[in-house]
Amino acid sequence: QVQAVESGGGLVQAGGSLRLSCAPSGRTFSNYAMGWFRQAPGKEREFVAAISWSGSSTYYADSVKDRFTISRDNAENTVYLQMNSLKPEDTAVYYCAAQHIIAGAITAIDEYDYWGQGTQVTVSS
Repeated sequence: QVQAVESGGGLVQAGGSLRLSCAPSGRTFSNYAMGWFRQAPGKEREFVAAISWSGSSTYYADSVKDRFTISRDNAENTVYLQMNSLKPEDTAVYYCAAQHIIAGAITAIDEYDYWGQGTQVTVSS
């Protein structure tokens, strides 16, 4: 069973950058679509970005478009979320998710079977 392990979270000032990483625990991400979600205190978990297995398809929430970039290195078996121009409203626990799929990317939270434990991102004003 694939589990995901996130890293790279931390505290950053508004306007700064962070890069989150997600690596599998137990198996590889071969033929898995990947996604990033986030959950702020008192709010529901929400979609941030998604990428297909090949990396050819990517999707972003409107709130992060043009600031965040999702990418993957299948040789390194790692998925990344580069976050630039961070805002205080980006503060949340960020989760990596994986789902076995032959093609395409997934934006719906309930279509992912495998999740990481999350990494905290805090943006100070």
